[in-house]
Amino acid sequence: MPELPEVETVRRGLQPAMEGAVIARAEVNRPDLRWPFPPRMAQRLEGQQVLGLRRRSKYILADLASGESLLIHLGMSGRMLISGDPLGQFVHAHPAPEKHDHVVFHMDNGARVTFNDPRRFGAMDLMTTATAEQHKLLVAIGPEPLGNAFNEAHLVAALKGRNMPIKAALLDQRIVAGLGNIYVCEALYRAGIHPARKAGRISAQRVASLVPIIRQVLEEAIEAGGSSLRDFRQADGELGYFQHRFDVYGREGEPCRAPDCPHVIRRIVQSGRSSFYCRQCQR
Repeated sequence: MPELPEVETVRRGLQPAMEGAVIARAEVNRPDLRWPFPPRMAQRLEGQQVLGLRRRSKYILADLASGESLLIHLGMSGRMLISGDPLGQFVHAHPAPEKHDHVVFHMDNGARVTFNDPRRFGAMDLMTTATAEQHKLLVAIGPEPLGNAFNEAHLVAALKGRNMPIKAALLDQRIVAGLGNIYVCEALYRAGIHPARKAGRISAQRVASLVPIIRQVLEEAIEAGGSSLRDFRQADGELGYFQHRFDVYGREGEPCRAPDCPHVIRRIVQSGRSSFYCRQCQR
C-alpha cells in the first residue's frame, strides 16, 4: 500500500493539472470501490473548481469551490494518471479507456485524470471542507511527521510506558500519520533501534533522535518519487526510485551496508508484517 512519500508524490504530480482548473465532466463507472461512492458523486463534482490539493496521512484531499472536499485513498493498487495536459507538464496523449478506470475527471484545461484500481481497495468520499478533519477516516489520525506538531516532546510522551514493539508504535496512525512498513524499517535502521524493542523501554534521548531521522527518510523518499515495488506509479506514469536506496527493507540475507559490519540483513514477522533489520547495528 502506498505510504506517505508515494501519496505526496501523487499529490504534487496532480497539482499542475487540477489546481485552479474546473472538473468539466466526471465519469463514475461503478457504484463503489472499497466502499460505496457518495450519493450523486459525479453531479456534485461537475462544474467545480479545484481550489487546492492537500494530503492528510495517506489520503489526498481536493478542496472544491462548492465547499466540499473530495477524499481519495489509493488503496493497494490505485493509480491517479494524467494525460493530455495542455500546460506541457505531461507528454502523454489520452490513452484508450481501460477495464479498471473507475473514476475519470475531464478538466476544463484539457487534462484527463483517471483513477485506475484493479483490486478496488481504494476509496473516494465527499465531505464538507470546513469539518473535513472530523471525517471518520481522519479524526483519529496523529500529527504529520513533516509538520511542526511532530516533535521530540510529542513522540517521547506518546511512547512513554508503551509495552508494544517500537515498530508497531510507529505504524500506529494515532501516534504519527502516514508511516508504513517500508519507511519505519528504514528509520529504525538509521536510528540503530531493533524493531522488536518495547517502545516504553527506549530512552527518551533515543526516541527523540527518531524524529529527525523519520523526517530525513521521508524527505529523501519524496525527492526520489517514492518507492515502486508492485503497482505504484507517479501521476505521470513514471516509477518511483527510492527502492534502490533501501538499507534494509526487502534485503533479507544481503550484507549490511554499515562500514565494517560483518552481518547480513535479517527478517522477522511482526503482526503479519515483515521487519528487516541488522542484529549488530540495531539493539
